[in-house]
Amino acid sequence: MKFKDGYWRLRPGVRAGYAAQAHDVTADAASLRILAPARPITHRGYTIDGPVLRVDLSSPMPDVIRVRTVHFAGSVPAAPAFQVRDDAPEVDIAVDGEQASLTSGALTVRVRRDAPWEMTFSAGGRELTRSGGKSLGVMHDAEQRHYLVEQLRLGAGELVYGLGERFGPLVRNGQSVDIWNDDGGTSSDLAYKNVPFYLTNRGYGVFINHPGRVSFEVGSESVSRVQFSVEGHDLEYLVIHGPTPKDILRRYTALTGRPALPPAWSFGLWLSTSFTTDYDEATVTSFVDGMAERDLPLSVFHFDCFWMRPYRWCDFEWDPEVFPDPEGMIRRLKERGLRVCLWINPYIGQASKLFDEGAAAGHLLRRPDGSVWQDDHWQAGRALVDFTSPAARQWYAGKLRGLLGMGVDAFKTDFGERIPTDVVYADGSDPERMHNYYTLLYNETVHQVLAERGAPVLFARSATVGGQRLPVHWGGDCESTFDAMAESLRGGLSLGMAGFGFWSHDIGGFEGRPDPAVFKRWVAFGLLSSHSRLHGSSSYRVPWLFDEESVDVLRSFTRLKARLMPYLYGAAVEATTDGLPVMRAMRLEFPGDRGCDYLDAQYMLGPDLLVAPVMSADGEISYYVPEGIWTPLLGGESVSGPGWRTERHGFDSLPLLVRPGAVVPTGAREDRPDYDYADGVTLNAYRLPDGARRTVTVPALDGSAAAVFEVSRTGGRVRARRVAGAPATWSLRIFGDHQATETTQGDDIEITL
Repeated sequence: MKFKDGYWRLRPGVRAGYAAQAHDVTADAASLRILAPARPITHRGYTIDGPVLRVDLSSPMPDVIRVRTVHFAGSVPAAPAFQVRDDAPEVDIAVDGEQASLTSGALTVRVRRDAPWEMTFSAGGRELTRSGGKSLGVMHDAEQRHYLVEQLRLGAGELVYGLGERFGPLVRNGQSVDIWNDDGGTSSDLAYKNVPFYLTNRGYGVFINHPGRVSFEVGSESVSRVQFSVEGHDLEYLVIHGPTPKDILRRYTALTGRPALPPAWSFGLWLSTSFTTDYDEATVTSFVDGMAERDLPLSVFHFDCFWMRPYRWCDFEWDPEVFPDPEGMIRRLKERGLRVCLWINPYIGQASKLFDEGAAAGHLLRRPDGSVWQDDHWQAGRALVDFTSPAARQWYAGKLRGLLGMGVDAFKTDFGERIPTDVVYADGSDPERMHNYYTLLYNETVHQVLAERGAPVLFARSATVGGQRLPVHWGGDCESTFDAMAESLRGGLSLGMAGFGFWSHDIGGFEGRPDPAVFKRWVAFGLLSSHSRLHGSSSYRVPWLFDEESVDVLRSFTRLKARLMPYLYGAAVEATTDGLPVMRAMRLEFPGDRGCDYLDAQYMLGPDLLVAPVMSADGEISYYVPEGIWTPLLGGESVSGPGWRTERHGFDSLPLLVRPGAVVPTGAREDRPDYDYADGVTLNAYRLPDGARRTVTVPALDGSAAAVFEVSRTGGRVRARRVAGAPATWSLRIFGDHQATETTQGDDIEITL
C-alpha cells in the first residue's frame, strides 16, 4: 500500500506521524522500551499531545531481534497469533546519552536518541539495514483508517526474495505485494500461500509477525527501501541475521516451525481422477490396470471432488451411484500396493446433511447478527467450518476418521483462501487477522487426524506462516502451457524461500488439455520435484492418452526418482531438521555467485543436483552452471562453469547435473519409492578433489540413519568406509576423468584411480 506521491508529498487525504526521535528510553535485563514522539522534543511543552509510538526491542533467540511498535495498546486484538518460539536468550544492553543498543548473538540494534529517528541493525561490523527518518510511523488514509508503517533501507545492489508463493520474477525488487490469501491461479499477483517473511542478499531476513493483511512495497514506493504496513495499532517484526541464506532459513524455521517428515511412499507417483471428468470404479480400475500393464510404477491414487455427490461438498459420503462399494474398492486398490487420497475442503454446502447438523451445534461461521454466513460461491449455500472452536474441530475430524477407517491414507486439503471478514468467530478472533490464519487451523486439524494413524501427509493448496509444518503443498490451478510451467516453478522456488520444504504441482498443468510436448516436458520436471502428481481439470492425465512416447518418458523418470530416493529422502530429512527446502533456488545454494541471483527457471534438487526443466517443444534450453566441472546424471560430456550453456534435449532428457565433489547415494530398486535404502546402496562420488572427506548418511524410512559412510580421497586413492549400519551389500562408484565401480559386503572399499 502506497502512502506517498513521490518523494515529498503524501497522497490525497493521507496524514502521517513519523517517529522523530527516541526521547524516552528504559531498559531491563532483556529488553529496551522506547517512546518515540512524532516531533523532536526540544521543549517539555512539546510532550503534550501525540502521537507517540511505543517501540519495544527484545530477542526471542540468538541472532534475532524483535521490534514491536504500538500506538493505542488498548486497540490490539489478542487473537489469532502465530506460534513463535521465544527462548529469551541472554542479551547485552547498553544505554547512554547518545544511543541505546541491544545485542543478541552477532546481531545488534542501535537507536539514536536525538533527532532524527535512526534505528540501525548491524552484524560483524557491517550495517545490514536501518529504519531512518520518515520510516516508522502512524498513517491515516483518506477514509481515516489507521495504519502502522515501517521502511527498512535497501543498499545498492541489494535484492529481496521470499514473501511466500509468488508466480512472478523471483527477485521481489520493484513489486507491490499484499499478504492476503486468494484463489487466483498461477498467472497473477494473487497467491494461495502468502508469508510475510523476506530475505535479502545482504545477509538478513525480516519476518513481520502479523497474521492479517501486510502490504509490502519492495523498492516500489521508495526504490531504496522495503516498506511494510498493517492496518491497526500494532506492528511487530523480527530481523534475522544469517549471514548465509541457509542460516536465515534455519533461524526463521526455528522460530515458526519446521516440516514434519512425509512418509516415503508419498514421494512416488500420484495419479488422479482429475476434476470434472467422468469416473467411477471401472474408470479407476482401467487407469490402474493401464499403469501396471505398461510397467509404470504407481504409489497413490487420488479421488477428486466428485467422489461425493454434487452440491454436498462436503458431507464425506461416497456417491452411491458412482461408487456403490467404496470399502471394497479401497481394499482392492490397497491389495495392489496403492495408497488412497481423497479431496476435501473446509466448506459445507447447504444440501449436505452436515449443514443442519453443524449449524445447530454452532460449528459454522456466523455473521454479526447471529445467522450462519453463507454464499453461493463454489457450493450452493456454502458455509464455513469455524475452526477456532475446539468442538467444531473435533466434529470435522470425526468425519475424517470414518474415512480413515475405510483405508484412506491422505487428504487433499483444497481451498481455505477466500475467507470472509464479515463474520464472528467462536473464540472472538479478529476476522481480518483470521483471513490468512484460517488455513493453518484447517490444515492442522486434518494433519492431526492423519497423525493418529501414522506418518501424515496432506496435499494442501493454501498456507500461511507455520503452514510449512504440515506438508505437502502444491502450486494450485495452472494452465497446461509452457508459460504456466514456468509460473509454477517460480511459485515453488519462492515458497521454498519461506521455509516450505516440500512442494508439488499438477504435471501437465490443470486447466485445458496439454499438448503432448508440454506433457512430456512437464513429466520430467514433475518427477524431479519433491512430490509428483498427475492431475487435470477437465481431461485425464494418464500418459497413453497423449502418445506412446509419453508412456516411455513417464516410466523413465518415475524409475529414476525411485533410484534417487536414498538421496532425496536424505534431503527430506534435512528439511525437517534445518528447514531447508528439497527444491532450492540457485541463490540458496550459491549465495556468492552473482550469476545465480536472478535465476528462477532452474533449481537445485537437494544440495547436489542441478535441474533445468526444458520449457520448449523443440528441446532448446539455456541455463547457468556455477563454478566447477559438473557431471550429467543421465550421461554425456561433463559441463564446466561458471557460465551459460545452450543445449537441445529430447523428451527423455533435460539438464540434470551433479555438483563437483558430491557423493550421491542411489538405491537398488526402481519400482517403488519406499524400500530399504541401505540394502544395495551405491555411493556415487563425482570428481572428488584430493583431500576431500564426505560423510554420507543413508536414511531409514522413519528418517533415522540406516547407514553412515565416510568417503575420502588421498592422491589417486578413493576410499569408502562404513561407519554405522550393516547393509548386506553396498558399492562405490567413481565418476570423473577415471571411472570405476566396486561392490562389497564388508566395511571398506578402496579404488585406485
